[in-house]
Amino acid sequence: MENGNDNRPLPERMRPQTLDDVIGQLHVVGDGKIVREIIASKTPTSLILWGPPGSGKTTLARIIAQATEAEFIELSAVTSGKADVVKVIDRAEQNKRLGMQTILFVDEIHRFNKAQQDAFLPHVEAGTISLIGATTENPSFEVINPLLSRARVIVLEPLDQAAISTIISRAAKQLHLSAKRLPAKSIDLLAALSGGDARVALGSLELALQLSAGKPITPAVIETAAGTKLPGYDKKGETHYNVISAFIKSMRGSDATAALYYLARMLQAGEDPKFIARRMVIFASEDIGLAAPAALNLAVSTFLAVERIGLPEANYNLYHCAAVLAKAQKSRAVADAMHAAQAAAKDYPDLPVPLGIRNAPTKLMKDLGYGKGAKWEANYKHPAGFLPPELGAIDFFTE
Repeated sequence: MENGNDNRPLPERMRPQTLDDVIGQLHVVGDGKIVREIIASKTPTSLILWGPPGSGKTTLARIIAQATEAEFIELSAVTSGKADVVKVIDRAEQNKRLGMQTILFVDEIHRFNKAQQDAFLPHVEAGTISLIGATTENPSFEVINPLLSRARVIVLEPLDQAAISTIISRAAKQLHLSAKRLPAKSIDLLAALSGGDARVALGSLELALQLSAGKPITPAVIETAAGTKLPGYDKKGETHYNVISAFIKSMRGSDATAALYYLARMLQAGEDPKFIARRMVIFASEDIGLAAPAALNLAVSTFLAVERIGLPEANYNLYHCAAVLAKAQKSRAVADAMHAAQAAAKDYPDLPVPLGIRNAPTKLMKDLGYGKGAKWEANYKHPAGFLPPELGAIDFFTE
């Protein structure tokens, strides 16, 4: 039997057991690189593994635990709560008394809120646990700074097609699939459709085995098996940038329908809603600015709503904000003035501040003319102006 007596899903059966079995990610597992050095030291280290799905985050955490002879305890931030964390800490304290190290692996650590992440700090500092968090989101935004300062961030990349093909070929060998049963062109197609996700590739192969019913696994069978996968949307790839660009340009062009269509595509594909909200905060000042100053308040409020409420409820806030920004009057005055001010500051970085508007905290400074002519009243126009005379009558807001 191709499956033998092991009923685990194929991706789990093919999970590497040692660092030498890992395919790809040479920038962290190669000779002299961080993960290999951690294993060589036999000392677990707190880490944040940041990478796309199927890039090997869980695998590396398990290999580190096995190689350093630490007990490996796994939690998912999606399903675990405070009680689960308390149990883990109790277990880790027992291990510590027995001289055993504990690695707590938290999958999707970005799903834990600030208070939940704070709860790990004293135990990481005391050496009770070594925390390895896995996240698909930028840890700079999703993991609290105190944890980041106590953990090493390791960035994993999507696996390229060559690496995925090697993983599939290794699985085929273990399953005793001949080249006739699984042709090279089918392996190549599996790799191409995987989106850099080894788990997706192996899952598609397993389904293709079932669909083929003992016959050759043709590209047509592969396409059918992979058809259950959600539309591709690589957060670091071209589609990501094309769709967010279309979203921004649609709002800029005041086409609310198009903007909401691209918003829906991003959300359905699993884009981080906070990324979208951040882009709308920028848009509110860059593209609307003085034409409707309140747009910035709405965009910031939307970001806070997404952060505090989360999906799916925050969908209303995102669509609300995108529709308003798209329909609002547009002005580039703030953006243009910002660029003009930056250029002037770059060209004239050291011009002395005019005496009349300098700070004058002492009598000597006042005697020297500091603050002379300045009045404490709104809209007061200083006779000498506010800019250094070398800039002349420049106006960053001149149309």
